[in-house]
Amino acid sequence: MATIPFLTGFNVKPKTILQTGTVIFTDGTNDVTPNQLQCEAYGYTYNETLGTCTTYVFNTNIIENISNTDNTIKGAQNTAEVGTTNNLILGESNTIKSQALNNLVVGDNNEVFSTVNNATVLGNYGIAQRQGEVVIGGGSFNGLGKGFGQSSTMTLSGTTTDATVTNLKINSSSSDTIIFRQSGVLSFQGFEANVIGVRTGGTAAGNLYDRIFLRSTGLVFLKNASQTVATLGSFGTVAGWTSAIDSSGTNDLHFTVTGAANVNISWSVTLHLYEMIV
Repeated sequence: MATIPFLTGFNVKPKTILQTGTVIFTDGTNDVTPNQLQCEAYGYTYNETLGTCTTYVFNTNIIENISNTDNTIKGAQNTAEVGTTNNLILGESNTIKSQALNNLVVGDNNEVFSTVNNATVLGNYGIAQRQGEVVIGGGSFNGLGKGFGQSSTMTLSGTTTDATVTNLKINSSSSDTIIFRQSGVLSFQGFEANVIGVRTGGTAAGNLYDRIFLRSTGLVFLKNASQTVATLGSFGTVAGWTSAIDSSGTNDLHFTVTGAANVNISWSVTLHLYEMIV
């Protein structure tokens, strides 16, 4: 907004215009809310009911269209909130929350959580809550709503160099190890994780490319997990290599692996979640 001089006889002037169309005035030092006389003197519209000075009538579609120029939306009653980019929605009554990038939604009444990237939601009444997640919505579960019955798949990866329990990272993230779970609800997750670990170096006994294929399965309720780990295949010195689901200390989860001292191991996991809220 170009600098506007003080009109003769007025000690306030317009400073900036918000995305909502509201005009913020200044006395030269502080931001102020103008009265009707001040507002209309500069050519703006004064709303007596709200006590606001505006340059245009706010329409959420204006903000959405300006901020979301790279989204493709086909179907009725779909919403891509402010700050979403490079998303594709095909269907009806789907929502992609703010600051979410590079997501695909096909179906109806699905949702992608705020700041979630690279996710896919198919079917209906499904919610993508985690980076890179592929979700199949299972319907509204007797009318209860989104996310009450769904399945999803995500990938995790990481490395270990010792026998410390290590959280793997989601979707090749440099830092994110949190498997998000909604708080304030009775949430159950059955899980199946297929885990490959391959030795890439280290000084301990064994050889390059010693390897293991594990399957972790179990059921999580709140912070309690009943689980088993089976070795489906292995080669070389792999004693002590394990995997598990673990609590993050809040309502969320981690997927963990444990290697061996002085052994460099690369890990890759495909995690399937079967979720229900009651």
